Amino acid sequence: MEWFTADGYWLGRLVFQKALAVIYLAAFLTAALQFRALIGERGMLPAPGVLRRTTWRTAPGLFRLHYSDRSFTAVAWTGCALAVALVAGVDNRVPLGAAMALWALPWLLYLSIVQVGGVWYGFGWESLLLETGFLAVFLGNAGTAPPVLVLWLLRWLLFRLEFGAGLIKWRGDACWRKLTCLDFHHETQPMPGPLSWFFHRLPRPVHRMEAAANHVTQLLVPVLLLTPQPVASVAAGLMIVTQLWLVLSGNFAWLNWLTITLALPVIDWSPLSEPPAQRGAPLWYEVVVIAVTALVLALSYRPARNLVSRRQVMNRSFDPLRLVNTYGAFGSVSRVRLEVVVEGTDDAMVHPGTVWKEYGFWGKPGDPRRLPRQFAPYHLRLDWMMWFAALSPAYARAWFGPFVERLLENDRDTLRLLRHNPFPGAPPAQVRARVFRYRFTTWHELRATGCWWHRTFVRDFLRPTRR
Repeated sequence: MEWFTADGYWLGRLVFQKALAVIYLAAFLTAALQFRALIGERGMLPAPGVLRRTTWRTAPGLFRLHYSDRSFTAVAWTGCALAVALVAGVDNRVPLGAAMALWALPWLLYLSIVQVGGVWYGFGWESLLLETGFLAVFLGNAGTAPPVLVLWLLRWLLFRLEFGAGLIKWRGDACWRKLTCLDFHHETQPMPGPLSWFFHRLPRPVHRMEAAANHVTQLLVPVLLLTPQPVASVAAGLMIVTQLWLVLSGNFAWLNWLTITLALPVIDWSPLSEPPAQRGAPLWYEVVVIAVTALVLALSYRPARNLVSRRQVMNRSFDPLRLVNTYGAFGSVSRVRLEVVVEGTDDAMVHPGTVWKEYGFWGKPGDPRRLPRQFAPYHLRLDWMMWFAALSPAYARAWFGPFVERLLENDRDTLRLLRHNPFPGAPPAQVRARVFRYRFTTWHELRATGCWWHRTFVRDFLRPTRR
């Protein structure tokens, strides 16, 4: 069937697949290096507990067959190896069926990880990676031209991602409609980056332009994805520019990079290079792609209905395999930044002269003199959850107690999640946590003190606690 493939989009598929493989690598590397302290057998929220609370029907995955820290390690590092192989182009050196299997394996492995990840894997970009990875299985390899139906399914995903994010903002916090949200967002976002201070200090008219551009990019431009070329390419280019702005202004794991990746196959790359010689798609492949398209369209009913609902929800999965999801972010924007500061002491009894030493985190603000670092697309899961904990203790009820227990033991795996342990020789006698209000300093304060942040004590989060 001539309509089935689009020869001119072979280069767009190639760059999409390479970029997606790199994101897979970041995701699996994050899992491999952090899981023991978070969801390992002795972790804060052990994966076996998640498996006991769920079923095959609600959370299918490989760990239903067997879970151990050793098996999780094998899954995570196998995912890394597969991602490297895909970056190297192994999928283009094997038959079509084998290439599809190579793309199906990381999807299955990462699905299995997410299913046991609990709150640590409750972020929208987990489902986004799984949905994108599932569609990538059916894009084919260098032996065949990209199937038109899958290219359109990728556009449908990008449309829902951006349009849903735009609607949740427009329907949510009034500051989005007043164009004032960016007066606060760069300072109060979950994980500021090294340029966030400078973005926050931009003139307010520029912040108004940022908010207005966000509405244009997320509410108007997505519709243009569904139009003919070259308009669709221009729309995708605008989305890429917007996402790069977000990359520079903060740390959102692989969300921005994956959005850019989804925009790549929308662009018509044909003027840059002639397509190589490609065979016609085999009949079995056409049947599979048509069946998958029908499945995705059927599963799209609830996410599409959610888009037009006044009670729109964001980052929700409607099927256990997370094949078609709904997305969104920052329906409300915090005006004040609160941070939970964790400290320990060697004193068995607290007295007026007790010296408290602060634990340092990799990404979240702590030492006011420390400029935030860039970590995305690597995902600092503990740092992100600490931001939620500062918003409300309810977000930390399940895991903060176990976290403190492990600090009181100098647990090696937990301390690896931290940048600085003030008790390298022996564990502290007591640990406490306090909430501070953080704000970016002014230009004058920065020159006078060398501090990027100014912080003020607000309240106790956890009173001094012993082993």
